[in-house]
Amino acid sequence: MSLVPRAVPLLGTALLALAMPLVLRAQAVTRYVRFETSAGVAYGIVEGDRVQELSGDYFSNPRRTGRSHALSEVQLLAPVVPGKVIAVGLNYKSHLGERPGATYPGLFAKYPSSISGPSADIVYPADAGNLHYEGEMVLVIGKRASHIAPEDAYEHILGAMAGNDVSERDWQANDLQWLRAKASDGFGPVGPMLVTGLNYDDLLVETRVNGEVRQHQRTVDLIFDVPTIVSYVSRYVTLEPGDLIFTGTPGSTQAVKPGDVIEVEVEGVGVIRNRVVADRRPGAH
Repeated sequence: MSLVPRAVPLLGTALLALAMPLVLRAQAVTRYVRFETSAGVAYGIVEGDRVQELSGDYFSNPRRTGRSHALSEVQLLAPVVPGKVIAVGLNYKSHLGERPGATYPGLFAKYPSSISGPSADIVYPADAGNLHYEGEMVLVIGKRASHIAPEDAYEHILGAMAGNDVSERDWQANDLQWLRAKASDGFGPVGPMLVTGLNYDDLLVETRVNGEVRQHQRTVDLIFDVPTIVSYVSRYVTLEPGDLIFTGTPGSTQAVKPGDVIEVEVEGVGVIRNRVVADRRPGAH
């Protein structure tokens, strides 16, 4: 794949616009969840207002157990437990500001331990001072991918989730790498469901803080589109089932504080809703 900024994306988008969206619309939309009850943690398929429990995860030929739960009575967790979490930065023109566009996707990593559930609290670290939200569409890899072509990317994507790439801007600007700024515990809420069969190239991403809309843009505006991202990442990192790719945040972001409630909604996927709380952990100061 060429590293020319838009040659591949434009060509890929032009071809996929003719073929892939039609294929995606023809696929059945399935809503998967990972959840907890008094009996423990399990995976399931959401049908109406109930969760049909599965015997395993989504990647190992799961079967229905016959057990069913009311969706309102289970605790939804992060839909997957990833081995790797990769993110793309500066992937909307609206987020670039005065910065020039990149010639290839800018990648960084978040730790799996940064991933949390759709209603988990976001702990504001005691020594932080400039915490921001970043609402995004998150891709879930469903099939091993290494050195794949853009036109083959969709075969390796299981589905999408909503995500919040929580970022501490002062740490991001001053640290040698973005370990603290992007990968601290709980800095990656995702969910509420893993949804397959959507047209990932044209979904609305919206972020709200205390009910006020702060970000609102469609994934059709990604600088590097879904096939390009997955293909490019797979050139350097072998993607495995359950790995996550944060695709980038649109527009501008602002600082939040303890007590604020951040909602990120991705069309067709649902809403994650996370409250920012003060750090009460041992050793916080």
